[in-house]
Amino acid sequence: MFRDRIDAAEQLAQALSAWRGRHPLVLAIPRGAVPMAVLIARRLEGEVDLVLVRKLHAPGAPEFAVGAVDESGWVYVAPHAAAMGADAAYLEEQVEDQLQEIARRRALYTPKRPAIDAAGRVVIVVDDGLATGATMVAALHAMRQRAPARLVCAVPVASREAVEVVRSHADEVVCLQVPEDFGAVGRFYAAFPQLEDEEVIAALRDA
Repeated sequence: MFRDRIDAAEQLAQALSAWRGRHPLVLAIPRGAVPMAVLIARRLEGEVDLVLVRKLHAPGAPEFAVGAVDESGWVYVAPHAAAMGADAAYLEEQVEDQLQEIARRRALYTPKRPAIDAAGRVVIVVDDGLATGATMVAALHAMRQRAPARLVCAVPVASREAVEVVRSHADEVVCLQVPEDFGAVGRFYAAFPQLEDEEVIAALRDA
């Protein structure tokens, strides 16, 4: 059990300490992972930025992902999507909705600068936990297109299935806990509040 996201980030920073001094680029999947990535980048003497991806929600179960989309429009569809009732028409509608949200977040979170160049760098993609791994797959795919020297997935906790899903998309997976009985990410935090846009903007401003 982590006290909160900051506690989890401190522990992740320790696990990633081999990259200290290598000026890694630490990327957060908003919203929850943003303050985590800011802290990890500080501890590792790196830079922080965002990778904007969105889960495609399962029909009738918005917290469960049947896939994800990245900022370019590339779509990952999970193997279980059809069994959850997510047919092609449903997925197309979800992709359109989530791309609109990604565009809104980009305009709000980083309105005055382009994404930091990842080419040739150690890139560490951070999230607060992985249930299905769908959003992390989209994030790793987006970053792979930007030619990093090494691509690392870093999370405090993940389901065993999610770790297996993301492993082929990263050069390294750093996960502090892989419990047999997973359930949901929030179960592993004593405090797991939802972050608002204003908190994301403030964290980036202080980075």
